[in-house]
Amino acid sequence: MVISDTVARLSVCLVRLVSATAVATAWSAGAAEAPRHRIPRIDSRITVDGALDEPAWQDAWSTTLDVEVQPGENTPAPARTEVLVFHDEGRLHVGFRAYDPEPTAIRAHLSDRDRLGADDAVGVVLDTFNDERRSYLFLVNPLGVQSDTIETMDDDTPWDGIWASAAAITDWGWSAELEIPFSTLRFQRSAEPQTWGFDAIRLYPRNVAHQMGAFPRDRSNNCYLCQAPKIEGFAGVSPGKNLEIVPTLTASRTDTRGELPDGPMTEGDVETELGATVRWGFTPNLTLSAALNPDFSQVEADALQLSVNRPFAIFFPELRPFFMEGADYFDSTFDVVYTRMMRDPAWGLKLTGKEGRHTVGAYVVSDEVTNLIIPGSESSGFTSLDQPNTSTVLRYRLDIGNRFTLGLLGTGRDGADYRNRVAGVDGDLRLSDRDRVVAQVLWSSTRYPEQVRVDFDQPAGAFDDWAAEVIYEHVTRTWQWWAVYSDVGADFRADLGFMPWVNRTIAEAGGGYNWNATDTSWYSRIQLLAKVGDVVDQTGFLLFHEDVVQLTVEGPLQSHSVLRPSRVREGFDGRVYDFTRVKLHLCAKPNGASHVWLNLIGGGQVDYDNSRPGDFLNLEVGGWYRVGRHLFIEPQIIREEMEVDEGWLYTSTIAQLETAWQFTPRCFIRAIVQHVENLFDPELYSDGRGPEYGNLFTQLLFSYKLNPRTVLFLGYSDSSLATQDYGLTRQDRTIFAKVGYAWVL
Repeated sequence: MVISDTVARLSVCLVRLVSATAVATAWSAGAAEAPRHRIPRIDSRITVDGALDEPAWQDAWSTTLDVEVQPGENTPAPARTEVLVFHDEGRLHVGFRAYDPEPTAIRAHLSDRDRLGADDAVGVVLDTFNDERRSYLFLVNPLGVQSDTIETMDDDTPWDGIWASAAAITDWGWSAELEIPFSTLRFQRSAEPQTWGFDAIRLYPRNVAHQMGAFPRDRSNNCYLCQAPKIEGFAGVSPGKNLEIVPTLTASRTDTRGELPDGPMTEGDVETELGATVRWGFTPNLTLSAALNPDFSQVEADALQLSVNRPFAIFFPELRPFFMEGADYFDSTFDVVYTRMMRDPAWGLKLTGKEGRHTVGAYVVSDEVTNLIIPGSESSGFTSLDQPNTSTVLRYRLDIGNRFTLGLLGTGRDGADYRNRVAGVDGDLRLSDRDRVVAQVLWSSTRYPEQVRVDFDQPAGAFDDWAAEVIYEHVTRTWQWWAVYSDVGADFRADLGFMPWVNRTIAEAGGGYNWNATDTSWYSRIQLLAKVGDVVDQTGFLLFHEDVVQLTVEGPLQSHSVLRPSRVREGFDGRVYDFTRVKLHLCAKPNGASHVWLNLIGGGQVDYDNSRPGDFLNLEVGGWYRVGRHLFIEPQIIREEMEVDEGWLYTSTIAQLETAWQFTPRCFIRAIVQHVENLFDPELYSDGRGPEYGNLFTQLLFSYKLNPRTVLFLGYSDSSLATQDYGLTRQDRTIFAKVGYAWVL
C-alpha cells in the first residue's frame, strides 16, 4: 500500500472515531461522580518545618489513606496516614502524618532532588484544570528531599517547580509539610470557586513496595484521574505577579592538546557569559518564557549507551531546564519534537498553557548550529551545518469531554539554504474505560543544501512525504491486547524531532494476561505477553519481523524479573537473516540502602558495518548503595561482544563509577569516572579502523541548589583518548562555574 492510500484510510478512520464524540461525552456525563471536598482558606502563615504544630492545621480539611493500591488491589493500608490540606491567598499547604508500626524501619537518605531511590515518601497529585488528562505530582521523603513530575496518561515528564518542603522523623513515624505557591502551578482562570482533581499517596517500601492512596483504583479503567476525588475552593486565589527572573553567569576555561600524544597542552582563554531567563505567567494558566544568551549546558551525565554496531542515531533524554518545563505539551505519537536537536541557542521564546478546553504550546529558538539526522530504512546518518537556523514549534490540542483530544502540530526549521516543515493532526480517543485509540497523520517538506544532498544521496530541490500511525489498546485488570499500524514515507523528514527510521511500514498485534496478587501470594504481579510484528519498506522488502513472548514476575525484595525469548527475521543490505534471541532482566532492592540489576541479551545479530550475520552477547551489571544517609555509590558496567563466522569481531565496554556525598538536600559534591574501550579485529573490517580506541572521562562537581533555578555549580572535567599507538593521554580539561538566582515576584 502506498503512503498516500494509508494516510487517506487513517484520516477516514479518525473522522469516524471523532463522530462518536457526542455518544462518548454523554456516556461519561452519566458515570458515577467522584466525591468532592471543600478546602478551607486560612490566612495564617506557617513555618515549613515538618512539625504540623501551628493552629491552622487543626482547621484544615483532613482525610486518611486507607487503601493500598499497589501491589494490593484496594486492600487495607498496612500503615495509617493522615493528610491535611488548606490554602491561603498565594499558597497551597499539604501536611502528612505517616504513622509507622516500626519507625526504625523507615527508609530515608539525603540525595539530590528527584533521586528518592527506594525511600519512604508522601505526596500529592493535583489535576488543576480538572481535565482528567494531566496532573502535577509533588513528593517528599522523611528528610525533606523533593521530587516533582508532570504526569499524563502516557508518560511522566521531568519538571522542576519552586516549592518548599520539610519533614521530621518521630518516635511514631514521620511527618511532612509541603508549601506549593500558586505561582508554581497552572490552573483555571476564575474568580469563582474552582474544582481540582486530587489524590494523596504514600510510598511504603519494605519487602515489597506498598503504595497507599486516597481512593480505590479500578484497574479496568484506563483513566486514573477520572476516578480521583475532587477538591473545591480557591476562589480568588492569586499567583501574585507570577513573574520569575533568573539571571545567570557562567565562566569556563578549556585547555586542549592539539596533537596527540606528544603535543603540548594549550591553555584556553577564560570565557564568561551573562544570560537571563524570564518566565511570566500573564494569566494563571498561560506562561511566556524568554531566554537571552542562556546557559543551555547540562551538568548531568547522559545515560550510558554503547555506540558500536548501532545503525541508527542514539536517543538521549533532554536535561536542559528551559526545554524540560512544559515538555509534555508537545508530546505526540511520533517523536516530532526532540529539543536536543536545538544545539546552541542564542535566544528562545516559549509559550505554554491551557485556557478552558484549549491547550497551546510554542517555541521560537535561534540556534547557532544546525544538526541533522539523515534518516533511512536500514540506517541513519548525521551531519552538522555551520550555519544558524530559526526553529519554530506550534502545538494545539482541543479537549472534547473527558474522553477525546484532537490536536494540531507544526514545526519549521529555516537556514540560509536549508528548510524543513512538518504539519499534521492527531487524536487521542478514549472510546471506553477499557478501549483507547491514538492516531496521527503528518506531512513534511524539506530542502537540503547541495553538499548534504550529494554526501547523503538525498533528493534534489524541495521534496515532501507523509507519515501516519494508529494505535488501538484494550486494557483490563487481567487482560490486555493492542494493535499498531504505522507508515512513514521514504522522503519524510522531521528534522526537529527524533525519527531516524523512515521508509518503513509497521504492523503489530499483541496481547497478555496479568495475575494480580492476593493476600497469600508470594508474588506482587505476574504478567505474560505475546506479540507478532512486521516491518517492511515501501517496496515490500522485509526489514524486521519478530515473534516474542515475555514473562514478567514482580516479587519479594522489590524484585522485578523479565524473560523475553524471540524469533527474529531481519533484512539488511538486500539479505534477510533468521535469528533467535533471548533477553533476561533481573533487579531487586534488598533493603533501603541498595539496588542491584542485571540485563543480559544474546543471540543472532547483523554485523551492519560488513553486511553479514553474527552472534552477540550484551551484559549490563550495576547497582547503587547508600552508606549511611550521606554517601551514594553507583558502579555500572556494560559489555558487548560479537563474533562472526570468521571469528571474534569486537568487544565494546563502558564502565562508570559515580560517587556523591550529600551534605543536605540542597548541597552535594559528586565525582564521575567513565571509561570506554572498543576493541576490534581490523582484518574483519574494510573501513581501515584500528584495533583499539579508548576514552576516559572524569568530572568533579560541587552543587548548591537553594531551589531548582537558584544554583551554584563549580566543576572540573577532563577527557583522555587512547589508541593502539599510545595509551590514555589527556586531550582536554575544563574548569567551569555557574551561578543563577531566581527572583520570584
